[in-house]
Amino acid sequence: MNKLIQRLFIFFIGLPILLALVFFLPAYNHLCLNLLVIIFAVLGALEFQNILKLKNLYISAAEAVVLGGIIPFLVTAYVSFNFYRPTIIAGVMAASCWLLMSRIFSSKEQHDLFIGRMASGFAVLIYPGAFVSWIIVMSLLPEPDLLIIIFLLMVFLNDSLAWAAGMLFGDGNRGIVTVSPNKSIAGFIGGLLASVLVGAGGIVLIPMIFIPRYIMLVPSGILLGLLTGIAATLGDLGESVLKRSAGIKDSGVIIPGRGGILDSIDSVAMAAPVFYFTYRLLFVS
Repeated sequence: MNKLIQRLFIFFIGLPILLALVFFLPAYNHLCLNLLVIIFAVLGALEFQNILKLKNLYISAAEAVVLGGIIPFLVTAYVSFNFYRPTIIAGVMAASCWLLMSRIFSSKEQHDLFIGRMASGFAVLIYPGAFVSWIIVMSLLPEPDLLIIIFLLMVFLNDSLAWAAGMLFGDGNRGIVTVSPNKSIAGFIGGLLASVLVGAGGIVLIPMIFIPRYIMLVPSGILLGLLTGIAATLGDLGESVLKRSAGIKDSGVIIPGRGGILDSIDSVAMAAPVFYFTYRLLFVS
């Protein structure tokens, strides 16, 4: 019951604060939100570093901070301050060169660990930082405050309704996915329904930012919600595989009722690029 209260508290307090941040602080292409994304990317990278350590894959905490934050940091520099866009590629190349060359002069005993260290470094460079960076890129879309809010509602309502539907109707239809045996078919359906309703609702309420390219207005919104909801669900399950491989239940303990940072942004990370590219494909921007 205590975990339930904590989870509800985070949802009813944390989500409105996040939405208010997007709506009321849009300066410099949502710089405040972009900085929050960087912070979450770095904290998520540190959790990922600790998870990798459980499988004897080591990188330092300092490397995790830099590698996890470099892509969202450079994307923010481009989006909020109009930095030269190729700087993003240059930063990724610099990080890759560091991973390749930093152990050249290490001791012979460290040579056998090099492949594991390099693989861990590239993993932390990509997840979650590269994924969540697409939230920052959303600031360049038309009416970005409204679109970012719609995206966040699609993901967080997906998670919340999936949890609620699973609690209410999940008995007898759990265990379809072995990596997360508590997940139920009812929960999956409830979560996808939430995302689809947000997509369709956005089309009806603010049609001026949803001008379809190919298909009718409402079906376009439904498809946007469906694909984003599927991606959010897969992001959650993907992180479950990660934790199960490492033999842990939660990625951390920093967020009451949810666990760690990765536990809270796994769905967001996977859904962000899907939402962005689906919107660009389906609607005139």
